[in-house]
Formats: sequence, C-alpha cells, structure tokens
Amino acid sequence: MTTYLNIIFLSLSFLLYAQQSSPQIEFEATTIDYGTIERGSDGERIFSFKNMGNADLVITNVKSSCGCTIPKKPEGPIAPGESSQIVVRYDTKRVGPFRKTITVSTNQENNPIIALKLKGTVLPEK
Repeated sequence: MTTYLNIIFLSLSFLLYAQQSSPQIEFEATTIDYGTIERGSDGERIFSFKNMGNADLVITNVKSSCGCTIPKKPEGPIAPGESSQIVVRYDTKRVGPFRKTITVSTNQENNPIIALKLKGTVLPEK
C-alpha cells in the first residue's frame, strides 16, 4: 500500500512541477494601428512583450502574411520576468488600406501560436 501511495505522490509532484515551469508571453498590445500615414513614411513599429512565466520563453518563428511586412524576432531566450520586442517593418510605398498578420510561434505550452495584427492606410503622393 505504501508503494502505491509513493507512486501517486511522485506522479502528482511531477505534474505540479511540469505545470509550474512554463513560459507565458504577454504582449502590451496585439494590434498596431498605423492610422493614416504618408507614402514612404517610417513603417517600423514594435510589439513589446514580457515573459510572465517561470521558464525561459523562446520565440521559435515569426512570419508575416505577405512580403510587404518584415518581422524580426529576438535571437535568444527571454528569461522569466524579462521583456523583449518583435520589430515589424511595413512597406509604406504601397498605397491604400492594409491589414496584415504576424504569426508568432513560441515554446509556450498553452496557446503556442499568437497572431499580431497591423492595420492602417497609406496615402497617395500629392
């Protein structure tokens, strides 16, 4: 009987430990609205985030819904409690309204893929 109780106790301990040591990404905002901007203006924006978990957060991939948007991810892991950013550059030479999605893949156990949104309108030259 004692052996069975020990096995149950060890199993529960392992499950609790596994749940406690995981990264948790929290973005300040998941949508950036450029508003109405001039053609050729600065298209760089920043998505800031923090690792609210208690294990290293790793951004494994960041990709855009089209070639007009170039995202750049952090290179190394983000320690618990640390902040970092994903830099995004939209090609503001493309005139008209736009809506783009940046897909962020992480080592976060629950919800490992996060969608970030860009929107706005680029005015034609006068």
